[in-house]
Amino acid sequence: MTGEARAESRQGVDGAGRPLALVTGAGRAAGIASSVVLDLARAGWDVAFTYWTPYDARMRWGAEPGAPDELRAKAASLGARTHAVEADLGDPAVPARLFDSVEGALGNVTALVLCHCESVDSGLSDTTVESFDLHFAVNARATWLLIREYGLRFRGRHGSGRIVSLTSDHSVGNLPYGASKGAMDRITSAAAHELAHLGVTCNSIDPGPTDTGWMTEEQKADLIRATPLGRLGVPQDCAHLVTFLCSAQGGWINAQLLRSDGGLGRVGGG
Repeated sequence: MTGEARAESRQGVDGAGRPLALVTGAGRAAGIASSVVLDLARAGWDVAFTYWTPYDARMRWGAEPGAPDELRAKAASLGARTHAVEADLGDPAVPARLFDSVEGALGNVTALVLCHCESVDSGLSDTTVESFDLHFAVNARATWLLIREYGLRFRGRHGSGRIVSLTSDHSVGNLPYGASKGAMDRITSAAAHELAHLGVTCNSIDPGPTDTGWMTEEQKADLIRATPLGRLGVPQDCAHLVTFLCSAQGGWINAQLLRSDGGLGRVGGG
């Protein structure tokens, strides 16, 4: 965003004070969600966020016990009021409790940014029923419940509300993740129509492969060669797009699935 656009964003999409964003899945400093939190704070938003340490602990990158506190401190240094909630989004009772907590601490939510995920590599033959169900519980069902809760509670001016979800088209060798993320972006698209009476825009972003610590050196080299811009995607790339979609200037973009992958998904013009 330009300096002028950021200055206008600091007034919030409602035109007064700092609006409030709720960002899910910000448990790791290297993750996209953490960059989203900081970019929104920099643009004039107060930010609440969720994290779920047991998920990171069972992944190969491991948990970062101090990451949520550090993220809160960084966002606060940018002028944001903050609130962090450890939340198991696989539990269907959590979304309503989460909104209760955020509203009690900071007020009504203007933007809902869904960055959380369950992501365990497996394909058609080796995916377990338990893993498949958990992916859909976290990536699809929680998306529905969070968006539903947002819609029931939204109190902002018509045209000020924002929902952004992070999706993926990766499914080969990662079947439950890709399938459940596909459900996520369909739910988001449906919300653009079902929440139209509130004037809430709803968009999905596919950030493509992003360097958040999961890539091998071989994967990095392959992706750099395959990307027209000749570099890896980084969390800030997606965060900048989220901030724009949440701004007043992004208010005419609605019901879209936006690729933000440096052209990787369009190699060869396909």
